Amino acid sequence: MAKQTFTTGQVLTAAQMTDLQATAMGGGAATAKTANYVLVAADAGTTVAMNAAGATTITVNTGLFAAGDTVFIQNIGAGVCTITAGTATVNTAGALALPQYDAGILYFTSASAAIFYDYIQVGAASPLTTKGDLYTYSTSDTRLGVGANNTVLTAASGEATGLKWAVPNSLAWSQLATGSLTGASVSITGLSSKEYYVYCDGWSHDDAGNQGLRIQFNSDTGSNYGTGNAASGGTSILLCAAINPTGTPGKTIAYVLAAGDTEEVKTVLVPVNSSSTQGGNYFSATAITSIQLFPNAGNFDAGTYYIYGRS
Repeated sequence: MAKQTFTTGQVLTAAQMTDLQATAMGGGAATAKTANYVLVAADAGTTVAMNAAGATTITVNTGLFAAGDTVFIQNIGAGVCTITAGTATVNTAGALALPQYDAGILYFTSASAAIFYDYIQVGAASPLTTKGDLYTYSTSDTRLGVGANNTVLTAASGEATGLKWAVPNSLAWSQLATGSLTGASVSITGLSSKEYYVYCDGWSHDDAGNQGLRIQFNSDTGSNYGTGNAASGGTSILLCAAINPTGTPGKTIAYVLAAGDTEEVKTVLVPVNSSSTQGGNYFSATAITSIQLFPNAGNFDAGTYYIYGRS
């Protein structure tokens, strides 16, 4: 029953006593609501039960209730019901949004302020829907869908949940530099990765009789380069002996392994075709931080280089 005011000597009926007992044990008989609702003074000491398929609100205004008044609120509908501060202040340590079958008590500390005690805290309904989903938080409990195969969970302050799925650094290539192949050589500096992927597209140079593309590291012109089983001897590694047989500009790919290590040997692999790989070694205990590209002779007259790295 709603909150009552009794007078001295008043005799209560059995029905009134039953209602009072029900109210004391949990809010009394429920008043069903099916749409947005604004609490009224008569709701003190009663239960308000929201039953709606869509989202609804129950609004709390000031000047209707006294300190110590309570309103029991439950949501039995499929739509989320949110306790909303109108002109009154409503505080909670739980959640003001009630999913289906959640409930709580609105306890007034004054005529203009109340505390909402959410029984289930942040709702009993899990947002998870798929194998591998994670239970996370943004402004409320949130589902973070399972990531793609071989991705890892990464802290990301720009995301709503502060988390995202990402390719691990050991697998992801990042572009470090790109530019034109011009002049007698091109030097790419300021590099820092464990491995490099070097792609030279559309390259050619002006010495048609001595075509070839070579690579050097850390501007090291010493005899610290080898090919095949040779331990050393050259001052660079040949990436491609000539442009394409048709005379069209060349496309060359090279992988530089262990580039960031301080081990003695860095390996360069150059895919030639579907069944063949060539390359060489760079013998230095210093990490590779710069790459030099140059033709066998003459000057570049076309081409673009792309340098990628991964750690």
